[in-house]
Amino acid sequence: MFQYKNLFTPIKIGSVTIKNRFALAPMGPLGLADAEGGFNQRGIDYYTERAKGGTGLIITGVTFVDNEVEEHGMPNVPCSTHNPVQFVRTGREMTERIHAYNAKVFLQMSGGFGRVTIPTNLGDYPPVAPSPIQHRWLDKTCRALTVEEIKSIVKKFGDGAFHAKRAGFDGVEIHAVHEGYLIDQFAISLFNQRTDEYGGSLENRLRFAKEIVEEIKARCGKDFPVALRYSPKSFIKDLRDGALPGEEFIEKGRDLPEGIEAAKLLVAYGYDSLDVDVGSYDSWYWSHPPMYQEKGLYRPFSKIMKETVGVPIICAGRMDNPVMALEAIDNGTCDMISLGRPLLADPDYVNKLRMNQASSIRPCISCQEGCMGRIQEYSMLNCAVNPQACRERATALTPILKKKKVMIVGGGIAGCEAARVLKLRGHEPEVYEQSSQLGGNLIPGGAPDFKEDDIALAKWFTNQLKDLDIPVHLNTTVSKDMVLSSKCDTVIIATGSTPKVFSLGDNAKVYTASEVLLGSKDAGETTVVVGGGLVGCETALWLAKQGKKVTIVEALHKILAVNGPLCHANSEMLEKLIPFNHIDVITDAKVNKFENGQLKMTTSDGEKEITCDSVILSVGYQEQNSLYYDLEFEVSDLHLLGDAKKVSNIMYAIWDAYEVANHI
Repeated sequence: MFQYKNLFTPIKIGSVTIKNRFALAPMGPLGLADAEGGFNQRGIDYYTERAKGGTGLIITGVTFVDNEVEEHGMPNVPCSTHNPVQFVRTGREMTERIHAYNAKVFLQMSGGFGRVTIPTNLGDYPPVAPSPIQHRWLDKTCRALTVEEIKSIVKKFGDGAFHAKRAGFDGVEIHAVHEGYLIDQFAISLFNQRTDEYGGSLENRLRFAKEIVEEIKARCGKDFPVALRYSPKSFIKDLRDGALPGEEFIEKGRDLPEGIEAAKLLVAYGYDSLDVDVGSYDSWYWSHPPMYQEKGLYRPFSKIMKETVGVPIICAGRMDNPVMALEAIDNGTCDMISLGRPLLADPDYVNKLRMNQASSIRPCISCQEGCMGRIQEYSMLNCAVNPQACRERATALTPILKKKKVMIVGGGIAGCEAARVLKLRGHEPEVYEQSSQLGGNLIPGGAPDFKEDDIALAKWFTNQLKDLDIPVHLNTTVSKDMVLSSKCDTVIIATGSTPKVFSLGDNAKVYTASEVLLGSKDAGETTVVVGGGLVGCETALWLAKQGKKVTIVEALHKILAVNGPLCHANSEMLEKLIPFNHIDVITDAKVNKFENGQLKMTTSDGEKEITCDSVILSVGYQEQNSLYYDLEFEVSDLHLLGDAKKVSNIMYAIWDAYEVANHI
């Protein structure tokens, strides 16, 4: 009997029947819009690919209904009211393609960002809010909206939904009484100090959301589904300050009792479904959970909502484990499973699960480098582990003209990705790895329990190469002569890197982070991690969770100052977890000597000593590329990939490998 059968039963949201219990979670569609507010070809291909992959309900990323009260840089994300003809034309092309795969599609519509606008992708326009309150990122005070402006936005929701219906969308999702966006700012008393009909009581603070659903139903009909992205709890300790899991604090945002009452009112107003998460921009790592959050973290809140209201509940939040997803449906936690980043990583997730091929699903590693990080910094949505995400047409596999024999030296992620792509295109790759397993730095990097998906990715690559029948030679060191005698057409050098080390005197107790993570060295009960970058902080956190006493010593003015996570949700949470787990941090420090269990250093406050059992070096990596330079003038078709060319980032190692392997 098929284990996951209940995940493939139909479900209704309002009048719309969805073929299975999977939805594409809405993610910021930066880079997927054209200059006139329509969907560009990348956007159409991206959403269609997830429908083709079996997902029952496609929920687009956020689209704007207003570009006058709250200005946004164009092109940015689609806007259903900016140029309705263009929106309907491009939207209709997309919905028709999605419907061809028997999937449904909802347009997510936003009332605005308010105090949480991200200047790098929305533009540095004067921010608005319910009241004159502090901006989340900028040192500015927001301007309060007038009643006339609120009414204008409400009307544009009706206009935008009408255009969405014309374009073939099966429903809409309102963005949102969630995460602290503009409509949520009206709903939360911390942000809303108004004394008119949009402030004060809970009913008044929800009036904006109430008028929106009423306007849409009036324009599109009562049978046109209107879902709501909803956060029943905010996890706000104060402005710009969020709480951590397990931390005792006083909720300054929306707490559960009010969240329950608000949910009842919102459903009574006419919302047909609640798409549940928790958090806010002030506690971004709840709304966009990194690997430091547990899997399925929204399940308790979805269960409460399921027991509170009588409409379908959609649950997201690291729900990529199909066993967990099945349990959530079977025990009444929710009605639908929403997958965001997992469907970036593998658009065929649902079909692979339906065919009982869960081991072939490419895992999301919750790094947020390609998705939220790139949205935040570069205004574009991609995926670190899937180079084709949001670039499906531009990165389609290139047909080969002549089959080539390709020697790949190094079985880390760059070498494995290159081998996979080359084989799919019809070439004959062969991988040589000096260690006993594939995966490279994913293996030590995945040692902490919160990095389990790094190990899953290494296993996925191993399985892929096996399924594709690619020869792999483990425990094999490749020399220049071996390459030259191989008679290969192409050689790829992906030999990786080694941790940088330096002498501190008593080096017998000085280890690299990799040695400790792999278990070949014991850090003891008290240790000092030299280097407060990503690897150093994650190693320190892992050791502290084991009960070790850990101190981080960093040469710069703060930890994660360079080479830290691109996404603020990841960096902010990790930075907060360090003191929360009683890890001491010494910055502006230079280590000098380690002898007799004493680490001596020079700090801005003078000389200092720390007694410890060991010192762990995490001060960067040295690329291993000597073989490449030995071959540079000997091999005509030679390529250098991954850490061997100082790409100290999983995303770029995979992307570069895909690009090169797709054009050999």
